[in-house]
Amino acid sequence: MPNRKLPPPIHDIDRIQLPAIDTAQLDNGIPVYLISMGSQDVLKLEIIFHAGRPYEHQRLVGRATSRLLREGSAQYSSAEIAERVDFYGATLNIPINLDTSSIVLYTLSKHLEALLPLVADMLTQPLFPEEELENYVHRCIQSLQVELSKNEVVAYRTITELIFGEDHPYGYNSLPDTYAALRREDLVRHFENRYHSGNCQLLLSGGLRANSLDLLNRHLGQTIPRGVRTPAQISTRDTRPEQLWIDRPGTVQTAIRIGGRFHSKQHPDYHAFYILNTVLGGYFGSRLMTNIREDKGYTYNIFSTVDSFHHAGCFYIGTEVGNEFTRATIEEIYREIDRLRETLVPPEEMKMLRNYLLGSWLSTIDGAFNVASIVRTLVVEDLSFDDFDRSVARIRQISAEELRELARQYLRREDLWEVIVGESAPSGN
Repeated sequence: MPNRKLPPPIHDIDRIQLPAIDTAQLDNGIPVYLISMGSQDVLKLEIIFHAGRPYEHQRLVGRATSRLLREGSAQYSSAEIAERVDFYGATLNIPINLDTSSIVLYTLSKHLEALLPLVADMLTQPLFPEEELENYVHRCIQSLQVELSKNEVVAYRTITELIFGEDHPYGYNSLPDTYAALRREDLVRHFENRYHSGNCQLLLSGGLRANSLDLLNRHLGQTIPRGVRTPAQISTRDTRPEQLWIDRPGTVQTAIRIGGRFHSKQHPDYHAFYILNTVLGGYFGSRLMTNIREDKGYTYNIFSTVDSFHHAGCFYIGTEVGNEFTRATIEEIYREIDRLRETLVPPEEMKMLRNYLLGSWLSTIDGAFNVASIVRTLVVEDLSFDDFDRSVARIRQISAEELRELARQYLRREDLWEVIVGESAPSGN
């Protein structure tokens, strides 16, 4: 019988390798990435357009255009789209982020042929009905008003605006007037200028069939218009770190955000800084979590994260604490930053960190859909498939000395913005 008082032994992960990815091209030039894995007769089709904020002629038009794609096309009303997807037991999602808009279809492999005409019609002949746009704007304004009552939302919006600048596509914030200014002709213009083959990439993963690529070519390779990759429109201004306290009387918790500029995933320091961020606040055993949650009990959750977009990035620490713990929490955050800048991460912590990260990477290639998510990141960020191997190698090889040098380079207090949102704490707290 095993001794339940002893933890199981930790084994090194010998090999993490991205499975082979097949590539093809549709007749209109759209690249296709094929991940054929698994025994289940299920497919995930993701159609990605580089049509987010860096490609807008008007604020929020990228998000609005994407959201209204499913609200009716030349051949299908919004109700018919929903009914047809439901009839085949499929799922149709339209996730968006700051750089891209996507359509994601989950379906049984045998139903791909029946659903592709619907998807093609949405992507080539959307109607953008005036009434649906009005409803969308109304919902967004209502949702925004609710979100702005949350200190953590205000803190995040504020620090990203300060870091990037209010004129930067990653820095501007949505406002009721911004939504209200949207017009149907803005969505039509954005769609016509951005939703073409030059801005498009396709990923098909799961139980591929022999005719899957032919179906994609017939319904998408022949219908989505040709085009040339659209250059991003980035308006930047110089911003300097500052400390800002936004007083919100009557709130019981204060939101803290401390962060600074970083780079996109293409930067040579990205993988190493990702590892450094994990030590600081990127997992449950991190320095911030151990100190400020476990030892001090100031908060239920504290984290640090790296938001890397296609053209820039930022790093920030976030938490919500009782008002009486605000200043003490800030002091402890900087104490942990200083520890990383001044002392080496001990060998045992380095070993735990490597095991955690390698285990996390191993889970990312478990199954076709997980692999598709990795491939999506690589192709959208214009990275090669070899970048996956380089990231794994970096985890294995990085030293405590390198982590300390990175902390000294990127975690200087004078380079960090500080945003506090909550009731003003009494002096000394």
